Amino acid sequence: HHTRFPVSRGRTFRWSMQWSPDPEELPGPRDVAADLVTTERFWRTWAEQIDYDGPYQRPVRRSLLTLKALTYGPSGGMVAAPTTSLPERLGGVRNWDYRYCWLRDATLTLLALDSTGCHGEAAAWRRWLRRAVAGDPGDLQIAYGIRGERQLVEWTADWLPGYEGSRPVRIGNAAHRQLQLDVYGEVMDALHLARERGLGDTAESWEVQRALLADLESRWRRPDHGLWEVRGPARRFTHSRVMTWVAFDRAVRAVEDHGLPGPVDRWRSVRDRVREEVLTRAWNPEVGAFTQYYGSGEVDAATLLMPAVGFLPATDPRMASTIREVETRLRTDGLLARYATPRDVSAVDGLPGGEGAFLACSFWHVDALALGGRVAEATEEFERLLGHANDVGLLAEEYDPASQRLVGNFPQAFSHLALVNSAILLSDREHGRHHRDRRRVRRAS
Repeated sequence: HHTRFPVSRGRTFRWSMQWSPDPEELPGPRDVAADLVTTERFWRTWAEQIDYDGPYQRPVRRSLLTLKALTYGPSGGMVAAPTTSLPERLGGVRNWDYRYCWLRDATLTLLALDSTGCHGEAAAWRRWLRRAVAGDPGDLQIAYGIRGERQLVEWTADWLPGYEGSRPVRIGNAAHRQLQLDVYGEVMDALHLARERGLGDTAESWEVQRALLADLESRWRRPDHGLWEVRGPARRFTHSRVMTWVAFDRAVRAVEDHGLPGPVDRWRSVRDRVREEVLTRAWNPEVGAFTQYYGSGEVDAATLLMPAVGFLPATDPRMASTIREVETRLRTDGLLARYATPRDVSAVDGLPGGEGAFLACSFWHVDALALGGRVAEATEEFERLLGHANDVGLLAEEYDPASQRLVGNFPQAFSHLALVNSAILLSDREHGRHHRDRRRVRRAS
């Protein structure tokens, strides 16, 4: 539909777009002015529940409003982004459909929402998470539809030119069938956090978690496609192994701290075995860092999460060295890439072309600095990151330092979740509080 009309000072035009599956039963006209008033009242009322008295209130509140807007009310599921195929590199092929709910967002979502007074949304997400992972643990997926749908078959709309010529345009996401071992740790960590926050638990929920652990115990030695959902060969990614440790660690703590039943001696043995393997096989003394996968010479920004999940303190010499190497190898204009992606073909993911800096990784760097006692540096970097939001405070998945613009799907839940949690961590450090996710760092052997 095309039309032209003049607009002059003092005049107001409103219109709405509606849709019906039946052309014989079209919806009636709407009172758009009344709808706007109702919508504004809803959002102002919702925002009043936000309980956050730390620094950076404006970006934190904007991020929480964005996360709420990305949540599907009837199920409580939060999509990673409301868009598909906005490119990670303009004109490139790194174009993905993010209109689904990723289990990987579980811990960050619970922490961000519950720590800022959004308890209803946190509980709704926990309920969605429990429903999604129920059933046969062997069928666990890394992502689901907003109602828990399992079939996210990927296909390409080849007749569409793509955003600024970035093709293909993808519908669905084939990564939902990948083996990504880190999601077991994310689910166990999120449900452990919910238990400690008093969001409630049931015997059925614990039985689901035990079933997931039994499945992980039979799979954890296998190579997988990891946090970044690479479309290259499966490998033994360091982050996947760290999150495997998290899964068994949270199970042990559920028994020790909360008295839940389970084979704690066996879980403790597996946890310690995984830890020893990571400390010996993921550490590369020639690089001076925990590398991307066993035997690799490349670093990965995901290793910055090791202190946050309690695997190693940020002050451990190996962790401090890893942080330095990530800074040296992956930082451009103060922003971090996920991993090295040459302009031809990335060795790890098998895809051509580079990409922008991954904004969540830069927030993880803020967290690692703060946990390592470098609070002033962390604060400076955090404030610089806030400057990359657009004029209404929204962040995409990535930022391209060369073109100085946001790239990737938009707005991105992962970026806003990381922003909120970094702000909370900086606030806690400023006031001398322990980070309120209550994760305990285990002493390295």
